[in-house]
Amino acid sequence: MLDKLSGVFAPKPSAGPHKSRECLPTVIFLRNRLKYALTYTEAKKICAQRLIKIDGKVRTDMTFPAGFMDVISIEKTNEFFRLIYDVKGRFTVHRITKEEAQYKLCKVKKVMVGGKGVPMIVTHDGRTIRYPDPHVKVNDSIRLNLESNKIEDYIKFDSGNLVMITGGHNLGRVGVITSRERHPGSFDIVHIKDAANNTFATRLSYVFLIGKGNKPWVSLPADKGVRKSITEEREKRLAQKA
Repeated sequence: MLDKLSGVFAPKPSAGPHKSRECLPTVIFLRNRLKYALTYTEAKKICAQRLIKIDGKVRTDMTFPAGFMDVISIEKTNEFFRLIYDVKGRFTVHRITKEEAQYKLCKVKKVMVGGKGVPMIVTHDGRTIRYPDPHVKVNDSIRLNLESNKIEDYIKFDSGNLVMITGGHNLGRVGVITSRERHPGSFDIVHIKDAANNTFATRLSYVFLIGKGNKPWVSLPADKGVRKSITEEREKRLAQKA
């Protein structure tokens, strides 16, 4: 995220909805990615003016942890971004339309029954949503409207659905689930095939559903989640130079 020569200290993300290893402090996004601020102090002043919204809420804490699938909106410049991984596993500056900024996808981490018998689900970004659709189970994805905080639709965890990998060696790759191996007492393994017919396997906990069939519900960054081999990347670079 940060180059190794530009200083000793880095902003530590605040405690918040995402794990500190899997998030991006807002200040890094503003200063190092968007280049809207030159210094830490400038980024602080931008946040203090209440210009930055994350998931539709104004955030003045400049180290607020924005994580995977979060929508960052800057209404002053009429820009909307979704934090999403590129094929190299880095958070990329992915611009989206205003329509797409109205919703986000959340992975269901836990299904439980709360007080007075109220069914609830807990999502990957720390939200608790009451009275979900009874068909929604763990590992499914829900499409959440950010204004009303209601579930608009959901994707079941099934073979043939489109997923993005959010951890491990294949971070940022996109493909279709082909099969799931169950290993009681250990990690379940999911086998995935991408658009270029490459197959790979990863842990169940790293799999995030992003679409039904092979149609994604969110727009994807440039390479559409297909990782190229080193030789393919070299050929692409040489072709660009020529």
